[in-house]
Amino acid sequence: MSASDDIDDSAAPLIEHLAELRTRLIHSVIAFIIGMVICFTVWNPIFNFLTHPLCSAMAERGQEDCGLILIKLQEGFFVAISISLLGGLVLGFPYISYQLWRFVAPGLYKNEKGAFLPFLISSPLMFFLGAAFAFYVVTPLAFDFFLGFQQAGTLVGDTGADGKGIAAIAFQGSAQEYLSLTIKFIVAFGLCFQLPVLLTLMGKAGLVSAEGLGNVRKYAVVGILILAALVTPPDVITQVILFVVVYGLYEISIMLVRRVERKREEKLRAEGYYDDEYEDPMMSNFDEDDDK
Repeated sequence: MSASDDIDDSAAPLIEHLAELRTRLIHSVIAFIIGMVICFTVWNPIFNFLTHPLCSAMAERGQEDCGLILIKLQEGFFVAISISLLGGLVLGFPYISYQLWRFVAPGLYKNEKGAFLPFLISSPLMFFLGAAFAFYVVTPLAFDFFLGFQQAGTLVGDTGADGKGIAAIAFQGSAQEYLSLTIKFIVAFGLCFQLPVLLTLMGKAGLVSAEGLGNVRKYAVVGILILAALVTPPDVITQVILFVVVYGLYEISIMLVRRVERKREEKLRAEGYYDDEYEDPMMSNFDEDDDK
């Protein structure tokens, strides 16, 4: 067999994998487009749902009108497109994950499939849990904080001896700006809730250890505080909530990594590859000679 035949034989599997990858990507894009079209047809109810925290916060302050304005002529269209993109990703994610699994699974061993599949399932669940926490807990607190900077105005001559009035500060929010802020909260908290999944997967791969994560705990606290200051508004209550939640997830990650290490140790011990006290046979021979 010539060298050119060897090259042709090695290239064939690569071409087959690339062809399968192209097919999986096409299916994923089609699923995303279908989800996007579906959400575009019902973007109004979705937008009404996303504005519920704002309307609730304004109602608690006695403001009945929680309407948002369109600053630019085309802003309403881009609001619908933004909702469609987010909704298309949410609706198409299960099928996209399935396509990813179908592409990766044939190249994994049975034990690797058993290790990878739980993370593939838990990742979207943790993201939706973080998104729900942001939508139902964080955004009402954040919007109530922002709305606290409003003030009622008075007419000229009603206040003070000089007859000067007080300028009103009223919220007239942009629909696109509000949607961008809400999506920012949802995505940020959804990604923060990926911390246990990511660290546990890294622990399973041997990239991190429970002892190492515990040793850098003080640096993790500083990083979480910086994250809380960047993601949340300058509201102490919201920042404390984010810090407590993310730090709790960090501690849970340490426990999960420790559990992974314990299972790995038990497996190696059962297979005879793990020694509680490793001792080099050559060194033990030297010690015996010294004793003699």
